[in-house]
Amino acid sequence: MASSSASDSATDKAALPFTEQHYFSSYDHFGIHEEMLKDTTRTLSYRSAMYKNKELFKNKVVLDVGCGTGILSMFAAKSGAKHVYSVDMSNIIDKAKEIINLNGFEDKITLIQGKLEDITLPVDTVDIIVSEWMGYFLLYESMLDTVLYARDKYLAKDGLILPDKCAMYIAGIEDGQYKDEKIHYWEDVYGFDYSPFINVAMVEPLVDTVDNNSLITTPHKFFEFDINTVTKEQLAFHSKFELEAIDTDLCHAYVVYWDAIFPGKEKVVLPTGPMNHYTHWKQTVFYMDQVLDLKKGDKIEGSIASRPNATNPRELDIEIEWGVKTTGKDKTREVNGKYNYFMR
Repeated sequence: MASSSASDSATDKAALPFTEQHYFSSYDHFGIHEEMLKDTTRTLSYRSAMYKNKELFKNKVVLDVGCGTGILSMFAAKSGAKHVYSVDMSNIIDKAKEIINLNGFEDKITLIQGKLEDITLPVDTVDIIVSEWMGYFLLYESMLDTVLYARDKYLAKDGLILPDKCAMYIAGIEDGQYKDEKIHYWEDVYGFDYSPFINVAMVEPLVDTVDNNSLITTPHKFFEFDINTVTKEQLAFHSKFELEAIDTDLCHAYVVYWDAIFPGKEKVVLPTGPMNHYTHWKQTVFYMDQVLDLKKGDKIEGSIASRPNATNPRELDIEIEWGVKTTGKDKTREVNGKYNYFMR
């Protein structure tokens, strides 16, 4: 997940709510940065978007929101940026300063430790905002709220945001074996009935890599937005979807994935679907409390809703509703369902 901005003292950090302390301190650890840097789909998409569109960066002032180890800041500097202001709340920024200096960018990149909402940049406006803000399910524990804050406070008129558009997709999958391991396991645990744990296992979506061969329906793009104009309130959505069975099989769950799109003449897309190369975001799987018996051509008509949790806005409450429409009007298979999930 994306690194985030942090406070400039241990005292400030301790004053944060416990959930935010945990979120920001998790980025102090080397391992998560290693995972993100080794995610070649993620890192090379950002590099391609900048290196292939260097005319966008020439002599421009750039803000890197949640700079982490500084890799995106250095991409921006190498692409011709006049200056880059790199903000992060995590203590990883100390290591980023070493890296920036070691690679000769100390005159081009200024690193600032602090929560972006609590600091003041040395400049009134920036020409470009770069951020790797995305979380699981795109919006879970994401930094998009901070990017929108930076957009509204610092981005010049006609400025750019990288990436600037996002699209989310849903599809049905056959996943009987894993559902048995994750859900039905609790029906008989060493001879004892642990079924009260089934609901616990069901309500929390699974973040995992889905085999492309598990897809048994067409995908549906159910939500898209432009980061240049979207508001925080518009990120809570309730969208309809329609999926068509591409084979005769059982459907156990839904998979959600997303694309991030970058601006520029040379279009670059960061994809996270099962049909694409691995990313550390993987995919998000929502198991149903029923099994859909599908034949090729059948349709699943439904809706998916997501909103921030009332207690902790970094968490999400998600509801999926569905109904099967069969090609042969087979009422025995035309079932309906609904389930509420919580990303915590």
